Amino acid sequence: MIRNVFTVGAWTAASRVLGFIRDILIAAALGAGPAADAFFVALKLPNFFRRLFGEGAFSAAFVPLFAGSLAAEGREQARRVAEGALSVLLTTLALLTLAAIVFMPEAMTLLAPGFLRDPERFALAVELTRITFPYLMLICLVALFSGVLNGLDRFAVAAAAPLLFNVALIGGLALAPLLALPVAHGLAWGVAAAGILQFVLLAWAVAAAGMPLRLPVPRLTPEVRLLLRRMGPGAIGAGVTQINLMVDVIIASFLPQGSIAFLYYADRVNQLPLGVIGTAVGTALLPALSRQVRAGEGAAALATQNRAIELALLLTVPAAVGLAVAAWPIVHVLFGRGAFGPGDVAATAAALAVYALGLPAYVLVKVFAPGFFARGDTASPVKVAIICVVLNIALCLALIGPLVHVGIALATVIAGWVNALALGAWLWRQGRLAPDARLRAFLPRLVAAAAIMGVTIWVAEEFVFDTLFRTQGYRWGALGTLIALATAVFGFAALALRVADVAELRSYLRRRA
Repeated sequence: MIRNVFTVGAWTAASRVLGFIRDILIAAALGAGPAADAFFVALKLPNFFRRLFGEGAFSAAFVPLFAGSLAAEGREQARRVAEGALSVLLTTLALLTLAAIVFMPEAMTLLAPGFLRDPERFALAVELTRITFPYLMLICLVALFSGVLNGLDRFAVAAAAPLLFNVALIGGLALAPLLALPVAHGLAWGVAAAGILQFVLLAWAVAAAGMPLRLPVPRLTPEVRLLLRRMGPGAIGAGVTQINLMVDVIIASFLPQGSIAFLYYADRVNQLPLGVIGTAVGTALLPALSRQVRAGEGAAALATQNRAIELALLLTVPAAVGLAVAAWPIVHVLFGRGAFGPGDVAATAAALAVYALGLPAYVLVKVFAPGFFARGDTASPVKVAIICVVLNIALCLALIGPLVHVGIALATVIAGWVNALALGAWLWRQGRLAPDARLRAFLPRLVAAAAIMGVTIWVAEEFVFDTLFRTQGYRWGALGTLIALATAVFGFAALALRVADVAELRSYLRRRA
């Protein structure tokens, strides 16, 4: 599992770094104006459905079903499960995409009702979303192919595919002036091209893995019926964070111009550790737990869950502290140029500092959710998810008055922690989560090491690096040095406080060598 975590994490990290380059270019070209708001809404809608149904509900239901069939009944039965899912998914998504394109003005009224006060921005958002929405159909099929590869313990190609998304958007940004297109339109066409590129890559990878999928006539076979039954509640259980982020966009559409862009840029920075760590651990954990549960290895499943929590928090807690303490220099160095002015930097940094506080919760949700999904239980997390969505809406409405867009970020963080703690408590009551002595000793030591690192960053940023951050030509070097300092301080503190077992690390490295 650890090997698979690092495989997924390495490719995801490469994609996130390229994504930062993409966002730096977008921020310089679009800033935080009306065109930026319209494009981010156009990107949010297909992305929301992709994460909710494609990567969220579908993966939560499909991967345990496929991995279980593969382990118990062999490759041919697993292939039939995948082909049945492919035919039904393609038919459903094609109809959904067609309906969305036709009725996009009505959908936009629900997604960004605040845009109705600005007809030009509303019309632009509708036009851009009609271009980007076919990405949903293609990327959900990519999620199916990824599930097949993950079930076969082949993680690299599926983890590398998001690189093509960033390449396509950078290409759209570069080609827009050559084709006499507005920047926002070039980006929208880049999104559509990204779906095609990722689909072709993953279809080839599945065939190369020895499991090419045919496209039978759509039929509600017993396996497909089971898949659909699990997907319904899984759409809410796996996607509560995405639902909350969509609620954020809806409410932010009523706030002053630029609020959606501030939240987008802050979330993009926050997504680096969330994507690299949370997605990697959750992706590698689900097939492993599914096989152990199917084989009746209850003790092994508990141990796997504990080590996944340990690994996720070891990487996430210091990342959260670092992002919260150094939010301003990070945003200033990454985006503070071109159309993205000092006020935009300050507003985005405030949102990032708050979003970072919820980072461990978001990652824990991705670690706890497989504990339900591996056992075919996609219904239980729904009860928690519904409460969290309602809580997020109520908190957003209560906090936007005094805190504006930062109130939306804070509401999402609170709802995320409630979701994570409730899922963990539920697993514990069911006997599916039992923190061992190693995990219980690990947590306070980890918090102490991260606190030492946080104080060091704050002192260094305030008294050493502040002038360099404000001097053109020195900003990147100052940020890189600050990150290196934080990494070194946390590493030494972790070893001194015995957060990690040095002997175990040496043994693991010797085995890898």
